[in-house]
Amino acid sequence: MSQQQVNALKPLRPDAFTSPYRDPVWDGPTDPILVPDQLTGEWVLFYTQRRATVPGLTGVEWVHGTAIGVARSSDGGRSWRYQGTVGGLVPPETEQPATLWAPDVVRIGERWIMYLTVLGGVRTDWTGTASIVQFASHDLVTWEYLGAVDLDSPRVIDAAVALCGDGRYRLWYKDEAHGSNTYSAVSDTPQDPSSWVLEGLTIPGRPHEGPKVFQLEGTYWMIVDEWRGQAVYRSENAAGGWVRQEHLGGLILTQPEHVGGRPVVGRHADVVLLPAGEDGRERALLVYFTHPHWGGEDIDTMAPDPKTRLSHVRAALLEVRGGNLVCDEP
Repeated sequence: MSQQQVNALKPLRPDAFTSPYRDPVWDGPTDPILVPDQLTGEWVLFYTQRRATVPGLTGVEWVHGTAIGVARSSDGGRSWRYQGTVGGLVPPETEQPATLWAPDVVRIGERWIMYLTVLGGVRTDWTGTASIVQFASHDLVTWEYLGAVDLDSPRVIDAAVALCGDGRYRLWYKDEAHGSNTYSAVSDTPQDPSSWVLEGLTIPGRPHEGPKVFQLEGTYWMIVDEWRGQAVYRSENAAGGWVRQEHLGGLILTQPEHVGGRPVVGRHADVVLLPAGEDGRERALLVYFTHPHWGGEDIDTMAPDPKTRLSHVRAALLEVRGGNLVCDEP
């Protein structure tokens, strides 16, 4: 890749998503993941395309049968162009129509690796086998199926992968068959789905989902979605020893919006480092989704009003102050 191609990328703006991103098809984008495309100089947004406005669906049918939507930005995240859905993400022998959830996309070596939750079929309740599978791409457009990750559980979702301080890659995920807590696996060759070795329980206690691990100001951080805000944990090397932040009960994004006088919580988030500021401090963009017409608690408490299903993608500035991870909620 030439230096000209690398330099073509527009820096990610601290005010990205000032106008929240809405999916133009079903108006239900969730689980955002944001990556730079050095080949085109654009930022690419992948997300779960929930079928929020499809009429006549019962139960949680609207969060099944979902594809992975994609949008692109050529101005550092200020505006977004919908690009359709990503093709080729249904593994062989998957029951149709397939349900695709919560991708994580990580640059490893010369390729992009996508870690994706796949369920076969469409259901009105939270049943069925859920697996995490891997794909690879050179251009963020065409994806090659690599295989499924064996995590010794019938219901694993929400993959997050990062290189840890011990030089090894870890995969964190929600195990719904074991308390809906965060578990982890480790690998030295994360491109190979068969290489992951289970480590076990990482974040116990209150059920949660959507882990994300990143490094900021020399510390490794993990955020998880507790359906009342994002819970914050820290670790010296991300290989273990996670400790919950005490500041503000260990929660951020507890009320980035309000509806009917009640707070709306920030849900399943991604974190992307920003260019260094003039003061030399590291900051990041916290990219998340909300339900603007509903508080965002446990989905089973959602009111029957169809507009409560609607969602959009927003962002907030994330930084470390006084040793605590904090964000400025819009």
